[in-house]
Amino acid sequence: MKRLRAPVHPLAWWLWAIGLAVAASFTTNPLLLLLLIGVSCFVVVARRGNAPWARSLRVYLALGAFIVVIRVLFRCLLGAVGTGPVLVDLPRIPLPDWAAGITLLGPVHLSDLLDGLYDGLHLAAMVICVGAANSLANPKRLLKVVPISLYDIGTVVVVAVSVFPQLAESIARVRRAQRLRPAPGGRWHLVRRMIVPVLGDALDRSLLLAAAMDSRGYGRRGATPPRTRRAVAVLTLVGLIAVCIGIFGVLDGQAAAVFRWPAFVFGALLAAAGLAFTARERTVTRYRPDPFDLAAWGVSASGLAAGVLMLLATKYAPAHLSTSTDPVQWPIVDLLPLLAAVVGLVAVVVSPPRAIQDQEVPA
Repeated sequence: MKRLRAPVHPLAWWLWAIGLAVAASFTTNPLLLLLLIGVSCFVVVARRGNAPWARSLRVYLALGAFIVVIRVLFRCLLGAVGTGPVLVDLPRIPLPDWAAGITLLGPVHLSDLLDGLYDGLHLAAMVICVGAANSLANPKRLLKVVPISLYDIGTVVVVAVSVFPQLAESIARVRRAQRLRPAPGGRWHLVRRMIVPVLGDALDRSLLLAAAMDSRGYGRRGATPPRTRRAVAVLTLVGLIAVCIGIFGVLDGQAAAVFRWPAFVFGALLAAAGLAFTARERTVTRYRPDPFDLAAWGVSASGLAAGVLMLLATKYAPAHLSTSTDPVQWPIVDLLPLLAAVVGLVAVVVSPPRAIQDQEVPA
């Protein structure tokens, strides 16, 4: 495919990452999960630019490692009921009757360790896949493509997913400043010289962002009375809650009939009416809208193909999507799950090179 000289649409990177995360959600095979993590990291390293958010991958990798460690510790120390070889024979601490069902310490079996490791890796893979999109997609360009009716929700989501990139940039700036002025180490010095400056820098940047958004008219509304806006917001919120109840009722076969399709349809109508009213009272201008070109279609298709292929693997090759820990077995990978895990690499082929990703597009 001929490479197009334009940055990839940010929504395409998010679709690609969501597809990889969905693929990771269907398996606990550690080899497949490590492959998905490797694919995400390789694409990020190959296609990220020099923007601040592009350096956030290490934060998500650290978060994934923390999740794995915490999951293993909880599995081994607060619920070790496995079988097989005993790795560590810790004394069991008795708990009162109100904590029945919870075990504290005791023998740690190999199956406990592997169960915690696989579960932690399962969640860490999904977090890192989503973090890969955060490292590749420009959050300001992503905010431009949010529909007007979902502008408030989109703003909150974009700000939320921008937290880790901003923290990564703040940490890098503080570390550069510390290298210029080295000081004695120590635990309390670390708090004073790292955590406090990072939090202060994040607060200063938040105030600057709020001032910039206010000067450009973000969040300003039309001449609609406040009472009407509050009523529309309540109706929209009630509608969304009813939609959630309806979805839960449809998926639960034992739910009452009124909490199934009637609740879903009623909630959808209320939510749609509220969002339509919100869209009418706002006027948003978009400067230089980003085209969803062939490269964007290719990137999004490679990620979504990973999720679809892994979903098909649950039906046609489900044997090795999970690895047995009792008895302990070496993880085996079938052809279809392997293809689902590596098809995300197509994004490197169809996306433009790193120099194009460095281009800044005014938001």
